Amino acid sequence: MTSTLRFDGTYTALVTPFTPDGSAVDYAKLEKMVEWQIQEGIDGLVPNTLVSDEERLKVIETVVKCANGRVPVIAGTGALSTEGAVKLAQEAKQLGADACLVIAPPYVCASQRGLYEHFRRVAGVGLPVMIYDNPGRAGVPLEPKTIAKLAKVPGIAALKDATDSVAHAVDVMALCDLPVVCGADNLALPMMACGAVGVMSILSNAAPSRVLAITKAIGKGDFVAARKAHEANVSQSAKTIGVCGWN
Repeated sequence: MTSTLRFDGTYTALVTPFTPDGSAVDYAKLEKMVEWQIQEGIDGLVPNTLVSDEERLKVIETVVKCANGRVPVIAGTGALSTEGAVKLAQEAKQLGADACLVIAPPYVCASQRGLYEHFRRVAGVGLPVMIYDNPGRAGVPLEPKTIAKLAKVPGIAALKDATDSVAHAVDVMALCDLPVVCGADNLALPMMACGAVGVMSILSNAAPSRVLAITKAIGKGDFVAARKAHEANVSQSAKTIGVCGWN
């Protein structure tokens, strides 16, 4: 790991607003969302959307320009192929993103060796890479030993653990010093209590202060306050995710 970018605290995994008829991304509304998030004190923003590549890049560009260096922007650049992920990472770098979030190629179910090569090649772009380990979406898990091997690759900067397993995150942290970010609101407290540096939150789209209450309390070592904030968020997180269609 060579990046000096910090991943601690609360990063919002931004939803993508659309026009009322659903035909196009609403960039004006996106700008308002970004401004509100920053005013609420969020630590970073993560545009990661399933639209055309042209729209993805315009979303990234919009978020980067609106953030204007006030908070880090981690651009989602995952793709079905390694070449596609490399190309998107290159373009995100040109647009001024601070890092990129890269998931394993969905559907392919690559071997651990193949996954290692995939992330290694994306890291070669020169934009810090946050590995996105989400086997439920990608269809294949990243083994802790593979992540530990990737941690030695220049440009691999952090891991977003969305495995829904605190034990998996602990196994990774036992093998390497790669910063781990929790990828599930309902596991923010337990995973951070075990050493994760922050959370990449869906709930913070609607209530950034509620998620920030957890990460700030943990940063102060106040786990009583963190637990209270976390307990209040768990049920709300389930409702929010259900409405948005994530699982």
